[in-house]
Formats: sequence, C-alpha cells, structure tokens
Amino acid sequence: MDSIYQFSAPLYNGEDFSLSQLKGKTILIVNTASNCNFSVQLAALEKLYQQYKAQGFIVLAFPCNQFDYNEPIDNADIKDFYQQQFNVSFPVFSKVMVNGPEAHPLFNYLKTHTRGIAQNRAIKWNFTKFLINSEGQLSVRYAPRTKPETLKMVIESTLNDANDNSAFQFAEI
Repeated sequence: MDSIYQFSAPLYNGEDFSLSQLKGKTILIVNTASNCNFSVQLAALEKLYQQYKAQGFIVLAFPCNQFDYNEPIDNADIKDFYQQQFNVSFPVFSKVMVNGPEAHPLFNYLKTHTRGIAQNRAIKWNFTKFLINSEGQLSVRYAPRTKPETLKMVIESTLNDANDNSAFQFAEI
C-alpha cells in the first residue's frame, strides 16, 4: 500500500526527515509562506497542534516561494520567524516547490491522490492543507481559505478512527 511514509524531506536546518517516523499519527501537511495574507493561519495551526498532539496529531509546514514569492526568507531563518511571529513549535521543512517539474515528490503524490477546486490537481496557492490518516493515506484536501479551526471535527474523527483501529488490532493479537 502506498503512503506518505515512502517520502522524506529536509527540515529547515537541512536535516533529512523521513515521514515513516510518523507512522500511526494523524498529519496535516500545509504549504506555508510568511508573506502570504493567510500566514495568520500559522497561529491557528499551532493551536490545533497543541490541542491534539497528545492524541497523535502533528502539523508539518512546507514553506513554498512559488506563489507571488511569498516566502522570501532563507531556510535557516524560516523556523525562527515562524516561532517569533506565530509561536510555531511543529516541524518546519526547507522550502519546496509544490507544482511543476521541480515539485517535491511528496506534493506530487498528494496531488495525484486528490483534486482541488474545479477538480484541478495543481496547488493554486499557499496554505493548501492535506489531512493524512494514521495509515499514511490522504483523507482530504482543503483549500487555502479553509481556516484551520474549522478542521477540528474532522481531525477528531480521524484521531478516533486511528484509536479504534489500534484498539481493534490490539484485540485481535
């Protein structure tokens, strides 16, 4: 079964991070940008992360400078900026491309497993969100305008499904 666990990406500091480390977690992957009008969502994403991390939820920020050059900060400074401006503590990766021939393979995978507005596979703007279940499978894609706080019910449902599955697997052993 294919999943996001087959991918890795460099963190903001260049350290390679294998997504297989996140097996069993519910993940929200977001392409971010500090100069975007939606950057205030970083604070809301942090709030979600803090609220649900003990239950196995994590947010992954993938800065992207592909849309109107909204992420001009160097990789080394992105995490500091996100922390200072939005109190972000979840993982922040190095800048990636999300569309085109230079797109990171993770985003190619995400785009081929779902479609956005008007059934288009391309990512149209910063803060497109991808919810991944505990099996590493893409559950749903959200548009940039979708406010993180509106995802609480679906995150809780995905976390509950993960807990139900792990309890069921444990009962069968």
